[in-house]
Amino acid sequence: MRSGGGGERIVVLDGLRLVAALMVVAYHYVAFGEGWEGSQAKLFPVIFRPSAYGWLGVELFFMISGFVICMSCWGRTVPDFFTSRVIRLFPAYWVGVIATTAVAALLPGGIDPLAWRDVLVNLTMLQWPMGVDHVDGVYWTLWAELRFYLLFALVVWRGVTYRRVVAFCCVWATGALLATGYDLGALDDLLVVPHCWFFIAGLAFFLIHRFGSNLLLWGIVGLSFVMGQHTVMQTWQRTLERVGHNVPGWGVAVLITVFYGVMAGVSLGWFRRIDWRWLPAAGALTYPLYLLHESIGWEIFRRFQGSVDRWVLLGGTVVGMLVLAHLVHRWVERPVARRLKRALSSAFAQVRSGGAEPPAAGPAEPGRPAFQAFVPGERAPEFDAAAGPYGR
Repeated sequence: MRSGGGGERIVVLDGLRLVAALMVVAYHYVAFGEGWEGSQAKLFPVIFRPSAYGWLGVELFFMISGFVICMSCWGRTVPDFFTSRVIRLFPAYWVGVIATTAVAALLPGGIDPLAWRDVLVNLTMLQWPMGVDHVDGVYWTLWAELRFYLLFALVVWRGVTYRRVVAFCCVWATGALLATGYDLGALDDLLVVPHCWFFIAGLAFFLIHRFGSNLLLWGIVGLSFVMGQHTVMQTWQRTLERVGHNVPGWGVAVLITVFYGVMAGVSLGWFRRIDWRWLPAAGALTYPLYLLHESIGWEIFRRFQGSVDRWVLLGGTVVGMLVLAHLVHRWVERPVARRLKRALSSAFAQVRSGGAEPPAAGPAEPGRPAFQAFVPGERAPEFDAAAGPYGR
């Protein structure tokens, strides 16, 4: 059995998360067809074509999410899992919803703000099942992540083990194939089809990382690779309508192959010597950057394209979004996550005690540990690298 339990941090994954986020940013800023007046292919002829593949960063996010969720959930309970997901996803998300809504409301003529009731629904992250529009288009991936968490919570409930994760991957893949083959729309939605293949690949890659290679695990990876290659081509066809140019499909196949190759390298320990101290800090920017960049960036382009050089405006906006992401992480995510964690830990402790007030922390009696207001098995937020898109 290899080392690689839930307590380690694989810093190369932080770098991959940043790469995935910047790919999505490039796609929305350079190739998506919003924000700029005129053809983006003519405005940015050098970087337009590679940026047109940037949407594939979402698939890389999903693979990383499968890997890290499996790693971070080893030995946790369902309350642990729930708490870790809430404190990781919601603080920055609330800022993103409020900031994007404020920009849309204060800068008329661009993106129309949603009605306040719809904004409130967005704050729950449950707008899709309620039939409410997203405040920002990128939030669709969060619903995919939430469905993955819902499904994987079944494994956490039973206890995460090698055998159960393998069974989960096999059952999920079988269900996805049946839902697709028999055109079962509701089951498609529940099983996160067509994106499930990348989550499944991430889970299998973690098992390879922790327990070593075997034919079954590589078979799961191979199946997810084949199915993922098929499903992303459907997405590629839809992106052509947004991009407005014929971007070759072979580039999609190449990038997906590269993603699988890099994740295979992570699982086999090829990058274990990469231990650059700045990578965790860079990875921490990815989720708030992902949440904030799209609509706000488009509004900046609309307002200043006529008065600022397009390259300066593009580069300045990317840098500005990175700075904003750092501020959100430093001044919102970290402090709010700490408070949420204490509150949820106390709430679950009261549930376990049958409604009685949990004991207050105080000096420990001789031979008896003091009560600690944290979820057993939980780690500090800085060691929780999963964000779903964005590691989230």
